[in-house]
Amino acid sequence: MQVLPDPVRRFAAWCAVLLPGAGVGWVGVLLCGELRTAVIPVLLALLGTALLGPLYRRLVRVGVQTSVAAGLTCVAVVAVVGGAVYIIVAALIDSGDQIISSLRNAAKSLSRHFGAAGTGLDDLAANSGELLRRFGGTAASNVISGVSVVAESIAMAVLALLLVFFFLRDSHRAMAGLRSLAPGGTADTVEAMARRAFAAVEGFMRGTTFIALIDALCITVGLLVLRVPGALGLGALVFVGAYIPYLGAFISGAVAVLVALADRGFVIALWALGVVLAVQVLEGHVLQPVIQSRTVQMHPAVVMLAITAGASVAGILGMLLAVPLTAAAFGVVQELRERYAAPSDKPAAGPPGS
Repeated sequence: MQVLPDPVRRFAAWCAVLLPGAGVGWVGVLLCGELRTAVIPVLLALLGTALLGPLYRRLVRVGVQTSVAAGLTCVAVVAVVGGAVYIIVAALIDSGDQIISSLRNAAKSLSRHFGAAGTGLDDLAANSGELLRRFGGTAASNVISGVSVVAESIAMAVLALLLVFFFLRDSHRAMAGLRSLAPGGTADTVEAMARRAFAAVEGFMRGTTFIALIDALCITVGLLVLRVPGALGLGALVFVGAYIPYLGAFISGAVAVLVALADRGFVIALWALGVVLAVQVLEGHVLQPVIQSRTVQMHPAVVMLAITAGASVAGILGMLLAVPLTAAAFGVVQELRERYAAPSDKPAAGPPGS
């Protein structure tokens, strides 16, 4: 090995570390795919615990017993999530026909301006119902061989809720168990890595939820002022889409502009586009830096790659989980960097008497 240049030896050392790590990671992804009915509730429960942790800790601080505090937190999340789902579904049902009709009109308008390309959009909008029915039939035929989709979803939701209860109540035991499983002498490092990863996910979930709420309220108010039909449903789409950074906001904003173009004309569509862009500028330059300033900051390119990888592994659910999991990984890397790279980064001490 001494005959090889130093850069080659370093490259070989990195390959010896990265290749087995990539293999273990790939096997882990395959196992998660096979055990998805158990893995998905655990991941959703971790996200729910990160979001609800402050409420649980506040109840414990005021003297509520831990089991009761965890139960009250779960009841609160059922009430809030159930109410939010009902509002979103009701808004989409009430305005769904308006939105689809507006999209059809927008496609027809585009077809008049762009000819053949617009005709393709018109055909796609006109046949959207048939396409959805065919897609639904294909998806149903693929999963009917096992447990029905509805029963499986309900079972995973109930399991995730129960796991949230136990994660909240027994978080101290989980950390103690993690320390006991760590190899000798690494318990403090493993605990610090776990805490940093969870803090990154917690900050991401709280910040994203708050930002999604502000985005949805601002865009809904703007669409209501512009008298765009289906404003509540479009606002609901904005809220849900905000959990998929960049891509979700782009899709929901494009739908809002198309609906405004079809029903209110070109001028109102430009105003709607201005509202969407103003909200995105507010999010990117004010809300994100202020609200998520204490969480792990990731470059937009990293976020887009994570979303793409999550979509390729687990579809829409993978897109939702990709960014918080990447934030946790960045938190772990940051903790390791601070622990092991910080001494070499410190400035050298000056000469005596300087």
